[in-house]
Amino acid sequence: MSTINKVPAGAGAEWLLGAFALLRKAPLALALLGAIWGLLSMVAVQAMALNVTLGLLLQLGLALVGPLLFAGLLWAVHEVDEGRPALPSHLLHALHGDKIPGLLATLLPQLAAALLLGLLLIVMVGPGELQHLAEVMAKLQETAQSGGQPDPALVQALPVGRLLLWVLMLFAAVIVVSLITFVAVPDIVFGGNGGLTAMRNSFRACAHNLLAMAVFYLLLLITLFALSIGIQLLAMVVQLLAGPMAAMWVSNLLLMAVLMPVMAGAVFYAWRQMLGSGATVDPSAMATHFEA
Repeated sequence: MSTINKVPAGAGAEWLLGAFALLRKAPLALALLGAIWGLLSMVAVQAMALNVTLGLLLQLGLALVGPLLFAGLLWAVHEVDEGRPALPSHLLHALHGDKIPGLLATLLPQLAAALLLGLLLIVMVGPGELQHLAEVMAKLQETAQSGGQPDPALVQALPVGRLLLWVLMLFAAVIVVSLITFVAVPDIVFGGNGGLTAMRNSFRACAHNLLAMAVFYLLLLITLFALSIGIQLLAMVVQLLAGPMAAMWVSNLLLMAVLMPVMAGAVFYAWRQMLGSGATVDPSAMATHFEA
């Protein structure tokens, strides 16, 4: 059984700051890896507009290889942390070993949560009410597009209480799944554990350090908000120059170029502190980050 290290609440901030410090050490190389992931996601979304079946297959395929790509991004982050360059080929690093089954196993909690929540929604609300909900949502969308005022009677006829209870269950499931998978992938890649063992270690480590996790997610939300504002301002300029389609591509690629390396760096440091060697973020790297 792996040893769980207790970290202070401020470690959550340290993970995020360390991730940005890593991104600053190799901005173009790491951003390129995130942009490649973003490009694959955009292609899958655009394929949906051309052919629904093809789009669904591409999105399903991307979801399946998601843990493999994240493992490759973690390896690139590790290389940068060790003073070596990050390469596009690192995204395929997980394909060269025997870790594919364990990485794919990290999708099981998400699949189980989706199936359970879907079943609960049918049981709690009922197929008839779900169809009515879809009709109400369609009417509300049509009203919004035409600039009219929505009819309150439409919402009053819905089972609001049961829907709110289901939403609360959804939030709870998201929290549990995030604890199970947060540091599972690095525990597979660097810790050498199997998928089930890594997810058990991740849940124990995160549950043992809930304050640090809460600080990390709070700061991550603030960072995403600030980042999205900056990217949207840039997208508005691109839209004026090249049109809305170009603005959409630029905004999504930029978001992924920053977000994915930062998430990989934060998860790498979180695993190292909670389950790995327990080493903290390089103080000199963080100092360099603050001087920026």
